[in-house]
Amino acid sequence: MRVEKTYRSIQAFYFFSFFGFGALFPLLSVFLEEEKGLSHTQIGIVIAALPIITIFIQPLWGMLSDYTRKPRILLMVAAALASLLGVFYPVLQLFPVLLAGIAIIAIFQAGIVPLSDSLSLSFSQSYHKQYGNIRLWGAVGFAIAVFIVGRVTEETGSLSWIFYFFSIGLLFSLITLFQFPKQADDVSVSFRSGLITLLQQKPFLLFLVSNFLVFGPILANNYYFGTFILTVGGTLAGVGLAFLLAAGSEAPFMKISQLIIDRLGVITVVITGSAVSAGRWLLYYFDPSTTVVYFTTIAQGLSVGLYIPAALILVRELVPKEVRATAVGLYSAVGNGIGNAFFTFMGGFLIDVWNVNGMYGFFSFMSMIGIVLVLFVQRWTNPEIKELVS
Repeated sequence: MRVEKTYRSIQAFYFFSFFGFGALFPLLSVFLEEEKGLSHTQIGIVIAALPIITIFIQPLWGMLSDYTRKPRILLMVAAALASLLGVFYPVLQLFPVLLAGIAIIAIFQAGIVPLSDSLSLSFSQSYHKQYGNIRLWGAVGFAIAVFIVGRVTEETGSLSWIFYFFSIGLLFSLITLFQFPKQADDVSVSFRSGLITLLQQKPFLLFLVSNFLVFGPILANNYYFGTFILTVGGTLAGVGLAFLLAAGSEAPFMKISQLIIDRLGVITVVITGSAVSAGRWLLYYFDPSTTVVYFTTIAQGLSVGLYIPAALILVRELVPKEVRATAVGLYSAVGNGIGNAFFTFMGGFLIDVWNVNGMYGFFSFMSMIGIVLVLFVQRWTNPEIKELVS
């Protein structure tokens, strides 16, 4: 009974934490432009601060978790402070202060994903639960938040609500943490030894590069997809609908992801998710109709809904048990941090010098390179390492 209660609490945590993320990130650039009057260059710098901070902070959260063996306490601190800081952000003025404020929020927000992923995946493996059935609630929370917050901001005429809903989501997620498992995997190595160990894992390092090339465009798309919708003739209401369809479609695929991984193998599923993303970006390069764009949003479920659970399982399978939390933090930093920052910057640059279709052509090409690298990971991986099941 206690195991089931913990299982439901973890699912609730993902719902509420990603509800907070969904409330904030899709409309952050609009908030900075309309509420704070920043230029597009200043907006780009503020938004880029989030993944840049993530690059340096996420591995530190993972290392701190490995060292202290108290990931739940660390997760509580990260969620509580991110929530508190979010409440005060709308009162800030002036570009330097807004930049500093988002950077401080990012320090704590960056710890939420790797810490919760490490705990939840360790729990699911220990008690034969499916990680996809946990992670799908994050997709549901994100989709619902985009829809609700879009309506609220439109009705009230204030975009400050995105931060209030962000804080509320994290506050509710904090409550669920009291039922979380207290520890993840046991470890017996220092920071330095852990990093040295990871640097010796060539398949893991190669997959980090692949994740950079595949997941970076997926995250950057969250910032530019609204621009693309408007470019092909959509409306602002259509932008909210598109995000709802895209994020909402992830949930059913995450629910069945473990069954697909069990049948096809984790690397095959990673390649499949990557290929669907690459194909979607390539389609956008050829300037499809609005109807086609809306229809293809469900491809995000097939790509992201399968890629996220499979990639996380693969990361943990490619490294020794004692450094898994650090590996997850490093993996998150590369995809959510470096990849996000690089492709967000390149996306804006390519839109300025080319167009939004050209940006998606670039995204597709980079994703295809990432697929090739995963094939090398598959070739280098010891065949005795079993694909993780159930």
